[in-house]
Amino acid sequence: MAKIAIDPITRIEGHLRIEAQIERGRVVDAWSSSTMFRGMEIVLRGRDPRDAWVFAQRICGVCTTVHALASVRAVENALDIQIPDNARLIRNIIAGAQYVQDHVIHFYHLHALDWVDIVSALKADPVKTSELAQSISDWPKSSPAYFKGVQDRLQKFVDSGQLGIFGNAYWGHPAYALPPEANLMAVAHYLEALEWQKDVIRIHAILGGKNPHPQTYLVGGMAAPLDPNAQQAINTIRIAQLKMLADQVRTFVGKVYIPDILAIASFYKDWAGLGAGVGNYLSYGDFPAAKDGNVASYWLPRGVIVNKNIDQKPQPVNHERVTEYVAHSWFRYGEGDQQALHPWKGETIPNYTGPQPPYDWLNTDGKYSWLKTPRYDDMPMEVGPLARMLVGYASGQQRIQELVNAALKQLGVGPAALFSTLGRTAARAIETALIAELLPGWIDELAANMAAGNLVVHNSAKWSPANWPQEAVGWGSMEAPRGSLGHWVRIRDGKIVNYQAVVPTTWNGSPRDARDVRGPYEAALIDTPIADPEQPIEILRTIHSFDPCMACAVHLVDARGIEITRVRVQ
Repeated sequence: MAKIAIDPITRIEGHLRIEAQIERGRVVDAWSSSTMFRGMEIVLRGRDPRDAWVFAQRICGVCTTVHALASVRAVENALDIQIPDNARLIRNIIAGAQYVQDHVIHFYHLHALDWVDIVSALKADPVKTSELAQSISDWPKSSPAYFKGVQDRLQKFVDSGQLGIFGNAYWGHPAYALPPEANLMAVAHYLEALEWQKDVIRIHAILGGKNPHPQTYLVGGMAAPLDPNAQQAINTIRIAQLKMLADQVRTFVGKVYIPDILAIASFYKDWAGLGAGVGNYLSYGDFPAAKDGNVASYWLPRGVIVNKNIDQKPQPVNHERVTEYVAHSWFRYGEGDQQALHPWKGETIPNYTGPQPPYDWLNTDGKYSWLKTPRYDDMPMEVGPLARMLVGYASGQQRIQELVNAALKQLGVGPAALFSTLGRTAARAIETALIAELLPGWIDELAANMAAGNLVVHNSAKWSPANWPQEAVGWGSMEAPRGSLGHWVRIRDGKIVNYQAVVPTTWNGSPRDARDVRGPYEAALIDTPIADPEQPIEILRTIHSFDPCMACAVHLVDARGIEITRVRVQ
């Protein structure tokens, strides 16, 4: 029996370590560990709740806008604030743009290299590659000359010896199954996606001032002025730009991303039977369609699925059933580490008891991660695109059912294939197509409001703390690209006295709870075949299918684990 450690897992955001026990070529046990501390909850104590979103969105440098949105929603919930319809639409557009950019980047630049052997692309016949590309899409960049040009660029890159981040990849691994022509097509689209994502995220610059970390959020609405006749506001020219960018989004997703996913998946159908995980799925839901933002109108429905049961309506979500354990986390609770606390009562007390680096193994019988262990009704839950598509499917959301059924039919697999590594990757693509379809409609609604003279973006009735109760609690949720995100805030005398964020990767990457029940990463790795323990690409496939985004750190370390600098926020 061999035990391996992969540290760090690359092509993710943040710092993740996986230890796995392998027996007769398959994973029999696994442990997931975040090796860096975040502590943003401590930074937020004592601050004005109207400022919380500015700090909270620094939790992550990739999922930037999502923490800002969850934060303003938490404070608005605590203070009972209804935002204007234009603020709802602007928030939907910003979040939607984040979805499509994030999902496309994740596939091409983080996850695809688990399935695509770049070096193999050098052996491809550009003519056959062109035939393959034209057989699955009418995307114009598909001539033999185009693919020959890409191949020449790749050869020049390899010959230069400057492989950089690609230098330590597992090229030539026997688990790669794509023919050279499919690899060359994917490499071409990898390069195209780099340019595409840079362009389409200008939606954030138009509505949020910048990306990452848009700057136009406000408790009570948005600070993006609307005026069709003002040069410095969101005017008719800006609306036209938004529509053009939304067009680019839909075209690339429909003609490149979706065909690539289906083509690549057809070579890896065995992965429709691997990586299932805990079998429980949670979605807070998002993208309100109604002007009052009510939950029933969410395009992505809210719900809970237990034991893979998609034949019945999902259970309703009650956020008060969310708790966090620290039994195996480097934290301590004042009343003991075996209990689980709701985030309103949550505590952030660091308590590192792990080995001093450098080390070989974590003490997985004790505390072994900087992530806490969230539970819903004391059950582990997977969150993310697969959870959202399953909840939407079981809820009867027509467009989600159409897109999911079409993908299953094209791949020739049944619904059981959804509960897998392959299902998780396909669900992300399906969701991207759905959001790409919705973006133009939100822009049209915003334009219609402007044309009708409705330019209101902020409700300032409760902006002044003089209008707040002495004490209030609130929670704000949003479906980040990586999964269900919740912020909980407790306000007293106009200041934050407690703030807790339970992020998607905390749900998925959590260590065991007080009953030693595995988290979703750990459960999904069980029974994964490993062809070569020295190059465990199979583990990377399943872990990357969750799109890990480990909590951003408050200090930096070099490759030897030595702290470089520390930033203290007053």
